[in-house]
Amino acid sequence: PSLEYGEPELRLKPNDRALAEAGWSREQLSGIIRSLGNGNFVGEYFNGSKRFNVILRSDAWLTPEELQNVPLYTASNEILALGDLAEITRTAGPSQIRRLDRLRTLTLQVNLPDEIALEAGLDKLKSELTPMLTNMLPPGSMVNYRGTAESLTIALTSLTNSFLLAIIILYLLISAMFQSFKDSLLVITTIPMATVGGIAAIKLLENQQMDLLTMIGFVILLGLVVNNAILLVDRARKAQADGMDRDEAVKNAVLLRIRPILMSTLTSIFGMLPLLLVPGSGTELYRGLAAVIVGGMFLSTLFTLILLPSLLKLFTSDAVTVADLPDLELKNV
Repeated sequence: PSLEYGEPELRLKPNDRALAEAGWSREQLSGIIRSLGNGNFVGEYFNGSKRFNVILRSDAWLTPEELQNVPLYTASNEILALGDLAEITRTAGPSQIRRLDRLRTLTLQVNLPDEIALEAGLDKLKSELTPMLTNMLPPGSMVNYRGTAESLTIALTSLTNSFLLAIIILYLLISAMFQSFKDSLLVITTIPMATVGGIAAIKLLENQQMDLLTMIGFVILLGLVVNNAILLVDRARKAQADGMDRDEAVKNAVLLRIRPILMSTLTSIFGMLPLLLVPGSGTELYRGLAAVIVGGMFLSTLFTLILLPSLLKLFTSDAVTVADLPDLELKNV
């Protein structure tokens, strides 16, 4: 509705003292006023097969003066005019009164320019427009953002929950594969570094926001970054089961797995570089997703090859038997 008061209206202000003397309350007066207007619902009538609403409605009036002089039979056995119980004034009001969750609502429609992302525009509105509106509105008022902004908030919240759920599922699956919660925890440590790499890549891009596709990129990144760590941890455990000590097993795992790790990482990174670097129509939609995967894979690979071997040495005992690795083949010596 329009914010301008351009529609004529009649405002009735109850006279509490006169109402008390007449034996009425404000609630009863409001029902009488509805009866003088479109009608007041008082009950239902059932004729045996159908139900009918019973509406109490007075004779039509044409002018505010006629409304003011309408006689009312009060609870104190008196006949008083409506003007004796309420003050009627001519004024102007809004063309419509809308309510949301039973609260009176005014709607402001904001259309962002094409060059401003939805999330950036929403942050700007919340930081600049919300305080200004809060100061203008009466105490107890609220400012909410709905429409596309609300859909974006719901989608980001849902993807965040999906991201956390995916981490839990990955941890449980890797634990079942390794039959070790400690080894699976070492693999999962690559995820925070990949997340940091993805966020850093987004920050390096100009005017790139955390939109829906970018959040999907973080979920995709989960399944990519753990593969390299799984290769390294699995090779180290098998080397220890073959009789190597801890340091030799970790060194052997790095030497044997560095080539497949680099191959899988480079194929993922170079596969995403066209989406990240090549300009064209529509590329801004996928640039955030590509940046997350490229930055996350790059940083997580450095972590896998440099820091993960150190963690394997710190949190791994020297005694690992063949029984600890049920997927190994037992051979007669």
